[in-house]
Amino acid sequence: MPLPRSQEDSLSGLPRDPRADVYPMPVVPFGWYAVLRSVELRRGKVVSLHYFGRALIAFRGADGQAAVRDAHCPHYGAHLGAGGKVVDGTVQCPFHGWRFGTDGRCVEAPFAVRTPKAVLGGFPVREHSGLVFVYVGPDEPSWEVPDIPEATSRDFASPVDDTCRARIHIQEMRENIVDESHFHFIHGQSEPPVQDWQVDGPFAEVRGRIRRRVLGWDIDNTFDAFMYGPGVMVVRTHGPVLSVTAVALSTPVDDHTSELRMLYYLRKPSRARFLTPALKLVFRAEALGEVREEVRIWDHKIHQSRPVLLPHEKGIRALRRWYAQFYPPA
Repeated sequence: MPLPRSQEDSLSGLPRDPRADVYPMPVVPFGWYAVLRSVELRRGKVVSLHYFGRALIAFRGADGQAAVRDAHCPHYGAHLGAGGKVVDGTVQCPFHGWRFGTDGRCVEAPFAVRTPKAVLGGFPVREHSGLVFVYVGPDEPSWEVPDIPEATSRDFASPVDDTCRARIHIQEMRENIVDESHFHFIHGQSEPPVQDWQVDGPFAEVRGRIRRRVLGWDIDNTFDAFMYGPGVMVVRTHGPVLSVTAVALSTPVDDHTSELRMLYYLRKPSRARFLTPALKLVFRAEALGEVREEVRIWDHKIHQSRPVLLPHEKGIRALRRWYAQFYPPA
């Protein structure tokens, strides 16, 4: 994955490492990716997006179904997200009024004798758990991302929503959950956790424990990380003080930048639900700072195809073997 060739790091301004020009992993693994939350896609609105190195738009059809299509009109190249509007469940070009349905096909071209056979490229779309997912791959999807019940449960607060971007491939964002040693230096755990790794086709699961001290509290939580392909991971931590479900959405932006969107669903205290806002503030202060620390490291690391791993560091190797299935054949 080639990186910017400027003399400075494109995100932080620090001197760039010339070794980082070599990044051999493919840009976009095949699978499902969440490109926006459902609440961000209102009826009658066109939302501009940019992922997978492509300019995209999202809108809802007359039946409310979400569509994610290429942004540029095939007629004359206008960006449908810059002045385009939704008309009767179709997106209308701001330049010449051509209209396209949720399947991408042109349904109207003013002054044309017959409707042109023009099509906007796009993706298969699924919408559930408050998220709009698209599938990237050469064929129709053969598997689905399961529902995430915490997203609609009244037992959980509305999510703490945090988005950041880093100069790193999304695979290494995912490797973070199985990087045992970093839990001590970044997350304050006394020693690397022992993890149990299981795989089932495009799904994988890793189980472990988080032991640390937060604001005077000794936290001893179990965690279960459920991975649904290359772009979606749901991490459930359970403990006597705090239970959180973290939905980690990693999505390629272009050939040198990836996005990590974290949605943290905190379980409301059963006997003191009024404390939920305070818990969210404490959680935000603790967790988001650690994520920013990781992002700074990601911005300046390079990919090591053959890292020097210690005997207890088994997770990275295991995840790479599983993750390889999402790339096209060599």
